Amino acid sequence: MILIRDAEVDGLRVDVRITGGRVTGIGRRLTRRGEEVIDAGGGALIPGLVDHHLHLHALAAAMRSAHCGPPDVSGAAGLATTLAAAPADEHGWVRGVGYHESVAGDLDAAGLDRLHCARPVRLQHRSGALWIVNSPGMRRIGLAQADQHGIERAADGTPTGRLWRADAWLRSRLPRTGPPDLTAVGTRLSRFGITAVTDATPDLAPAALDSLASAVTTGALRQHVRVLGAPLGVAPPAPLTVGPYKIVLADSGLPELDALTEVIRRAHVAGRPVAVHCVTREALVLLLAALDETGSVAGDRIEHAALAPPELVDGLAGRGLRVVTQPGFLVHRGDDFLRALPTGDRPDLYRCAGLVAAGIPLALSSDAPFGPLDPWAVIAAAVHRRTPAGVVAGRAERLSPAAALDAYLAAPEAPGGPPRRVRPGAPADLALVDRPLADVLTGLPLSASPVRTTFLAGRQGPPRS
Repeated sequence: MILIRDAEVDGLRVDVRITGGRVTGIGRRLTRRGEEVIDAGGGALIPGLVDHHLHLHALAAAMRSAHCGPPDVSGAAGLATTLAAAPADEHGWVRGVGYHESVAGDLDAAGLDRLHCARPVRLQHRSGALWIVNSPGMRRIGLAQADQHGIERAADGTPTGRLWRADAWLRSRLPRTGPPDLTAVGTRLSRFGITAVTDATPDLAPAALDSLASAVTTGALRQHVRVLGAPLGVAPPAPLTVGPYKIVLADSGLPELDALTEVIRRAHVAGRPVAVHCVTREALVLLLAALDETGSVAGDRIEHAALAPPELVDGLAGRGLRVVTQPGFLVHRGDDFLRALPTGDRPDLYRCAGLVAAGIPLALSSDAPFGPLDPWAVIAAAVHRRTPAGVVAGRAERLSPAAALDAYLAAPEAPGGPPRRVRPGAPADLALVDRPLADVLTGLPLSASPVRTTFLAGRQGPPRS
């Protein structure tokens, strides 16, 4: 049992009792019953945050990889230095993440060889859609002999070393290793106040599902985990829960309408809503056309909605769709987006307030490791929408600080739904911050996480380092 003294809950200074994994009492000067006592000092106690879209295994791998994009690396010489200094894994591979063309252009195997050819290298684009391997890496995976969708080829048919959305195939050609340990990921999530996540990785293999379940069961990952990538008809192992079925509408190659319609229909028949990756206008139009054929069901959602033109917003609302988006990308990549987009498209970028005004349930998330994991940075991005150069990207799409926080507080099964509150009887999945909530929200962006500690099912997480 835990008694939290002098915590701010909904603007009031109260004591909060936790017993058996639940909040069992809220009031002034509660009588101590032999519990551990934590003095909140007036800091806010809020429900634990929910990241509704991230990739756990990719995040763990990224934490052990060389960071090869801005702001960590600039210029070809800087990338060459980073790759040379990067430790190889036990099989000799160098793994880089976060690459962007602003560093050294549109790299292929030959370009990557000029930067580092002493060891096999695989370099992931920051979008997550592209891997680039150098010549030693191509030989290791037998790329010249491979016949796989997503392998980019030159005019003469030879592979360029660029692999589009071929993660599963690439994994199958690499030396077998166990799934990455998730302990460090769980610790980072706890220190940000995150108590539940939705893993949005598509097409999760049985071994990946087992790894996630094992991490939660053993306590390596203390958060509640919901998965979108469980195959249709497959119940993920406990204690994982299953979410909508993930469908990727890749901007590098959209499916035919009939094919998409069939996949959505099969998911709905199996009792699963769909969670559809849409980052372009064309993908959004295609999805809406498919849903005209299949109908939508409660829980259908759009991942990203990176470009949502106003003429399509009413179509999203009319079909009862939810949107899970990532304004954190504006903080890291907003200037690149604005340069690449026609002027008329810029107001459509990562809409927030406009979707809420149309009655569309909106949740914020990180898309980590491809976007910033820190929820407080994402909340600040939704409020200020400033790019690295200080440009406001879509002033009309800014959320109030309270609305942005609420977009992290909905239940995992209802992104964009009503925010959870600290109430008697509620699960004790909580975050204790180091100051009143108004001070947190008026101080955005923050220089560090304001979270002192988290509670998951009433158990206290690692303290702030």
